[in-house]
Amino acid sequence: MRNILIPATLLLALTAPAFAVEYPVSGKWGQAATSDKGPVDCSKLRVIAFNGETRTDSKGGVPAYRLKSVSAEGTASFRVVDEFTTGQISNARVNYTLSKIDADHLELNMNPGGPLKLQRCK
Repeated sequence: MRNILIPATLLLALTAPAFAVEYPVSGKWGQAATSDKGPVDCSKLRVIAFNGETRTDSKGGVPAYRLKSVSAEGTASFRVVDEFTTGQISNARVNYTLSKIDADHLELNMNPGGPLKLQRCK
């Protein structure tokens, strides 16, 4: 009987735990075009919340998205692919660029539609 050697990289790949992809930001962010520092009161704003691999939108056409992939395009810019399913649409994808402007501001560039400016919620 011959000895069968499994390559170390294959063995590592088979035994390593799988890690979920997460958004590069977290928390609730309100649609606001201000450049004021600090969090904003989001009680009357459209709110987008990033939580692990899930993104929700209080006033968008789709209430919930699941992160499919994220890749860095620099130190503060990321290419994001989300997936969603509604009653009429199954496993559709949306692509956009997420940019961290500063600790309190984000910009989602969703083509078409242009940039969506967000500020951290209180």
